[in-house]
Amino acid sequence: MKMTFYGQFVAGEDQESIRPLIQHNRAFGVGSILDYGVEEDLSSEEAELKEMESCTSAAERDGSGTSKREKQYQAHRAFGDRRDGVISARTYFYANEAKCDSHMEIFLRCIEASGGASNDGFSAIKLTALGRPQFLLQFSDVLTKWRQFFHQMAAEQGQAGLAAKDTKLEVAALQESVTKMGIASRAEIEDWFTTETLGVSGTVDLLDWSSLIDSRTKLSKHLVVPNAQTGQLEPLLSRFTEEEELQMRRMLQRMDILAKKAMEVGVRLMVDAEQTYFQPAISRLTLEMQRKFNVEKPLIFNTYQCYLKDAYDNVTLDVELARREGWCFGAKLVRGAYMAQERARAAEIGYEDPINPTYEATNTMYHRCLNYVLEELKHNAKAEVMVASHNEDTVRFALSRMEDLGLHPADRQVYFGQLLGMCDQISFPLGQAGFPVYKYVPYGPVMEVLPYLSRRAQENSGIMKGAQKERQLLWQELQRRLRTGSLFHRPA
Repeated sequence: MKMTFYGQFVAGEDQESIRPLIQHNRAFGVGSILDYGVEEDLSSEEAELKEMESCTSAAERDGSGTSKREKQYQAHRAFGDRRDGVISARTYFYANEAKCDSHMEIFLRCIEASGGASNDGFSAIKLTALGRPQFLLQFSDVLTKWRQFFHQMAAEQGQAGLAAKDTKLEVAALQESVTKMGIASRAEIEDWFTTETLGVSGTVDLLDWSSLIDSRTKLSKHLVVPNAQTGQLEPLLSRFTEEEELQMRRMLQRMDILAKKAMEVGVRLMVDAEQTYFQPAISRLTLEMQRKFNVEKPLIFNTYQCYLKDAYDNVTLDVELARREGWCFGAKLVRGAYMAQERARAAEIGYEDPINPTYEATNTMYHRCLNYVLEELKHNAKAEVMVASHNEDTVRFALSRMEDLGLHPADRQVYFGQLLGMCDQISFPLGQAGFPVYKYVPYGPVMEVLPYLSRRAQENSGIMKGAQKERQLLWQELQRRLRTGSLFHRPA
């Protein structure tokens, strides 16, 4: 096993045994993103059972409260095993709070190992490992409904179809609409929209709107959403148990502990993206960590899945929020790991497919998002992005735009990332040419990483078909730039 695909895709069994590989890669300019690759070996039936139990509340299970969540944000047994159709991402299923604490301890050890391996390392975490997924589903539903309500009001004001960042509601008209719906009294509504909270522009954009909603929807006690039919703010669930309140707080506490450890040892923390029914909550909780910890430099990186139709809106809104609030934007751009599963779930359950319709459309979206972030980096020395891609065209696009914008590799604002054992023909030439490049480095005992390895081998067989062509083209491109000196040229 160690001489075959374990040795190809996994760095070693523990923090000591992975050091030679990390040091070898560093000698060629390639850093590491450490990830403990152990995954629980559950049957599909066991996975489904755990998922259904952990994604519903006590009130829903005992019949004392009915769920008002949209079907996209409810658990469905047919898709309870979240590993189905996913070959490039590890999956966590909630068992109990002790298991979440165990995951946190593993992440803490990864962060410490990253800090010990280099002074510029990364460590990756998944929020589904840190708490009960029920809360991610519920909070995602709340955030989505509030955003839909904003766009409903925008349509009433004749602003349908505008980009999310450019949509601005007239406050006076918004107050009138909200009053007519009976969501709140006139006095309460006027208290929402004050010059202290919104300034004197007389308009509300989606970021202003989100800040208002924060004060109305405290995570654990007021998961409420506007009902356009009844004109009322309604609780998403009738009640939480005391234990559910504690579970939610513990999830937030674990995130805080990890971020503090990362700051202590000088490691950047990457929060992985997950399924769309969890992602709005994951992104919002990550954003809260960025507000707190990305003060001097980007410590916390959010992940943006560019196969999503709303990827550009998500990126541009978060960049604008970082500008407005003065914290440092940090992003990892990926295409996405859950396409087949997401498409099948949307079709089966009956909601709009969240994925771009074609591979070409996803490429266009990736390059559009990347270009927007690179433009931001040109004007903002404290923003950073990781181009996490095995795609030759995307790497060359990034190199070309960096050159156009005068973004020098030595500035270490633009990173490149690939998986260990894959696309070395991209990673190592980039590293040797002076670009910050990282390998996503899994490690763990042989028998315990088998579930991870079996899927990684499947993925690698498809991606590596074009390896010879990619190696030749990328090497030619890098040689050309090295000959002309354009890799390291800084405009006067």
